[in-house]
Amino acid sequence: MKLSLPVNLETERLLLQRLRYEDADEIFHTYASKPEATAFVSWPTHRSIRDTRAFLRMAIPAWEAGIDYSYSIRWKDTHRFAGSLGAINDQGKIQFGYVLGPTHWGRGVATEAVTALLAQLRQQPDIYRVGTFVDTENVASIRVLEKCGLQREATLPEWFRFVNQGNRPKDCALFRLSLSR
Repeated sequence: MKLSLPVNLETERLLLQRLRYEDADEIFHTYASKPEATAFVSWPTHRSIRDTRAFLRMAIPAWEAGIDYSYSIRWKDTHRFAGSLGAINDQGKIQFGYVLGPTHWGRGVATEAVTALLAQLRQQPDIYRVGTFVDTENVASIRVLEKCGLQREATLPEWFRFVNQGNRPKDCALFRLSLSR
């Protein structure tokens, strides 16, 4: 089941654009190679641009297949790359996530980008669940999710192994967006 998501979204300050192969260098240098940015993601910190290109070779065709909708996040005024945002579609059950370069933290970028994506997801008639999970130690992301209107459903003890945190099981908070229509 494919979603009808636009390839470009615009907010007051940001441009969200479908990821392109040409984004590889910016992805690598902005966040994918930075341990502080990748501590709470599910994939290993990229050691070389080859890792980033391999990710794009998976992500770009996944959009056409209807399973992964990944966007770049750019500042509208400068077109500077700030991070990425994506939604994984499992037959109408959506899990989303985002990552920003450290120089863009604390400026409301994640909240603004997530809000724009969630507004689009709410308009998709075949979606029955939208959610995500986060390491309970990732207080900044928990605040973002709460500001975006997600409800915390549960705390799951030793639920996920974050590869960039020694691959040890971590407690996670599970969040869900209400889709009252």
